[in-house]
Amino acid sequence: MLTPQQIQYLKESNWSQLSLATILQLCDHPERVSALNDEQLIEFLTLANHLYRAGHPLISDADYDFVFLDALKQRQPNHPFLHSVEPEPAFNGKTVELPSRMLSTEKAYTDKELSDWMKRIHKAAEEIGVDPASLTFRVTPKLDGFAAYDDGQRLYTRGDGRRGTDITRAFERGLIVADHQSRGLGAGEIVVQRSYFDDNLAEDYENPRNFQASVVKEKALEPAVEQAMAGQAVVFYPFSTLPQRLLSAEELLHTIDAISTELHASLDYDMDGIVIEVTNDELKTYMGATRHHHRWQIAFKQNQEKAEVKVLQVVPQTSRSGRVNPVAEVEPTRLSGALIQRATAHHYGMVRDKGIGPDAVIELTRSGEVIPKIVDVLMAVEPQIPTSCPSCNSELFWDSDYLYCPNNTGCPAQITHTIEHFFRTLGNIDGFGPATIEKLYENGIRTIDSVYDLTSEQLEGMGFGPKQSENLVTELLRSRHEAIEDWRFLAAFGVFRMGGGNCERLLVHYHLSDVFDLDQEQIVAIEGFAEKTAEVVVKGFARIRPLFDQLTRLNFNLQPTPLVSELQASGELSPIAGKLVVFTGTMTRGSRDDMKAEAKKLGAKVGASVTGKTDYLVAGEKVGASKLKAAESKGVKILSEEKYLELIATPAESNKEES
Repeated sequence: MLTPQQIQYLKESNWSQLSLATILQLCDHPERVSALNDEQLIEFLTLANHLYRAGHPLISDADYDFVFLDALKQRQPNHPFLHSVEPEPAFNGKTVELPSRMLSTEKAYTDKELSDWMKRIHKAAEEIGVDPASLTFRVTPKLDGFAAYDDGQRLYTRGDGRRGTDITRAFERGLIVADHQSRGLGAGEIVVQRSYFDDNLAEDYENPRNFQASVVKEKALEPAVEQAMAGQAVVFYPFSTLPQRLLSAEELLHTIDAISTELHASLDYDMDGIVIEVTNDELKTYMGATRHHHRWQIAFKQNQEKAEVKVLQVVPQTSRSGRVNPVAEVEPTRLSGALIQRATAHHYGMVRDKGIGPDAVIELTRSGEVIPKIVDVLMAVEPQIPTSCPSCNSELFWDSDYLYCPNNTGCPAQITHTIEHFFRTLGNIDGFGPATIEKLYENGIRTIDSVYDLTSEQLEGMGFGPKQSENLVTELLRSRHEAIEDWRFLAAFGVFRMGGGNCERLLVHYHLSDVFDLDQEQIVAIEGFAEKTAEVVVKGFARIRPLFDQLTRLNFNLQPTPLVSELQASGELSPIAGKLVVFTGTMTRGSRDDMKAEAKKLGAKVGASVTGKTDYLVAGEKVGASKLKAAESKGVKILSEEKYLELIATPAESNKEES
């Protein structure tokens, strides 16, 4: 049965794909996930995630991670939902840019996965001339609370990792920083003491997360919450101040269980594993991050089993790119505490070569959130290879080991996934998730530009409520008027091999309007682009150009990436052009992200950590001692925010004379 809070949440939300009866059935029978289509699965995951982060979990963590989330991974391993930060629930008021990105953490559940991550760390260290034996690793508890970011003036929800909601009211209501530390220490978690919860709150709240979410809600605090905050049982715990252990790689791998137990006992707050990160700043900068997580950091929680299962059928699923991915449906079996009904077969070349089909017997392994993998085929059968697309019935074609649907412009799966990818990548618009896009598709809206032409009256005619229709139109206007980097806009079109990093790399050398006229040789000449990639990119740009031209007529507020060649030719290079700049602390003249964007426009390279290659460390208020110490030890010039602003305001002519 659903709680009153969950029922109220469902009434206030727009869940178009799932009925209340279906939601109840899925809660009681997770194994029925196989009956959901992809859109319904995404909607259920989004619903479960929102309720979990709001403190009213709909299903258990194990069912979310190992049944429903795994089902999506098996069907669509590259779905954007899996490679972006899982959003916190939205509160009243529009989302705002976070002072600093809050990424998720890569996860490892076995000793082998941890060892593989360690090997990647060692390889990267050797590539930059750092002795792997000299590396140390910081190990901290992985708190299970409500993620937030404190810049000293405002407290924000994590949101989608890039945009969150202002919840400063929590501090105004009496929230304190753990151990009475000062504010402005960045990312952390709102947590409640476990002992206090057990003694005083367990009868009224289902779990600590349920209670923690109530601390930041808009409504007036309940008496129990006020009392807990008055007693300082609820705190904001900055990640940077968590208890830590510094270990070598060898010490870490040999004492991981003991360290985990020790750290778990060090805090009176709920934990969900440990977080491990390498401490070498130069290596951290070199390894960088994906759009989802830092490569130099990992969360560890051991969990692995194997099982022999019979295949019921292999189901084809069409992705945004047109690739048709095989998903093996298997006899329901328990593995690592979760009911497994699907497993990835990687590609149809594997299905063909290994003999995976109905009645085949396979060995599966899974590691926590990692997709259940086919380790071995114990009894092969004659495979069933589809000849037509499951979404549009077009004839499929082979490309190496992969099957593709060629109907890029008419395949429902490709169209809806493409529109969803555009809005998700754009990142400055709310409300256009899978359920909304599916409803638009059912009403004849098949292109991104036609979405922007919609009026609130048309949306109401499609079945959206009056208020929701107004909000959707408002969000479409916001996405056009709110500033957005030109490389992000280009990445939203989903050209193969042109994610955000490659788009930014390309636009350092060419204006956005010129990239469609580039040939393969010009692209290959840019560092990071191989010949095969260049060929695919040229074809991809030709494909999206008509849509690109349509959308640019809407006058999006695109912020151009500065061209190094133009800055050099004009002689107007700023004092930081070509310099590596790191920003730290709380800034008073704007957010750190604003200052980073401005520095890039002036031709600077912006780093995340202080290394021997850093030229300037720009220090705002409430700066951690570690970065200042690192800068001093490496001879990096430290500038206050005021001095930095004076530096970049230096007239161009003066710069020439100095050079």
